[in-house]
Amino acid sequence: MKKIVVIGSLNMDLVARVIEMPKVGETVFGNNFKQIPGGKGANQAVAIARLGGEVSMIGRVGGDNFGDTLIQGLKADGIDVDAIQKVEGIATGTALIMVNERGNNSIVVIPGANFNFNKEDLMTGIEAEKLSSADIVLMQLEIPLEAVSYALKRSKELGKFTILNPAPAVALSNDILKSVDLLLPNETELEGLSGIPTDTKENILKGTRVLLDKGVRALLVTLGDKGAVYVSKEVVEWFSAYPVAAVDTTAAGDSFAAAVAVALSEEKSLKETIDFAMKVGALTVTKEGAQSSLPYRQEVEQFEEGRK
Repeated sequence: MKKIVVIGSLNMDLVARVIEMPKVGETVFGNNFKQIPGGKGANQAVAIARLGGEVSMIGRVGGDNFGDTLIQGLKADGIDVDAIQKVEGIATGTALIMVNERGNNSIVVIPGANFNFNKEDLMTGIEAEKLSSADIVLMQLEIPLEAVSYALKRSKELGKFTILNPAPAVALSNDILKSVDLLLPNETELEGLSGIPTDTKENILKGTRVLLDKGVRALLVTLGDKGAVYVSKEVVEWFSAYPVAAVDTTAAGDSFAAAVAVALSEEKSLKETIDFAMKVGALTVTKEGAQSSLPYRQEVEQFEEGRK
């Protein structure tokens, strides 16, 4: 099995459940409140570990109780946390999340220590060691773009397979895109990156081709309950979603990205990889929260058995 390193964010998610999202200036009552470990980087690392992958995490937390809790949680899932640094005097990243009764969410992220991270951190020491020893590098966009750009470029120099989940959606330079082996956007992120509306299948493909022309080697676009599409210069293949009753879509994209990384680390075929990721994403939305919703390998296998 190939080694995976996740470079990214760690947040404490503060989750409120509501009937409807409040409008501007409106106050609504919530039904429930939970404090749940999150952050796209940490979510993906936890999902990888629970799915049976060998994973290290590179990231930052603050010198506070949230940071201690997050690190201990990752350790409990068997993740190598040696390259997670505590930064005194800065708060751990937090996310304020509202989830309505249909399972849709609205999120505000306060980066905190996640933004106390730069490319120099990856040049020497334990972070550089973890990067060098990995086979697959998985990243998102909740740390500074300078660090993302350097990590992807350095990973390609070292011969690693790079996966970028471009969330939250921000403009990306061609230098970043040229260092990506597999880009994992959702419809909204694809539209933001390509400038092409994603209202039809034809336009979705147009958007992917814009990014292929900018240097991305392949894209796997998630389309919610409409499934996903894989696009490279040689291949276009559509995949159907597994129908489930969604409770909370938080971390669905993170679990999908993690599943792709695990399947590739096990050298599964393209179809096997995407089918595995679709099952993991489907299972994730049936539970509440971020890391609390991430499935274990046994659950995925039971899901597979139940559909035969």
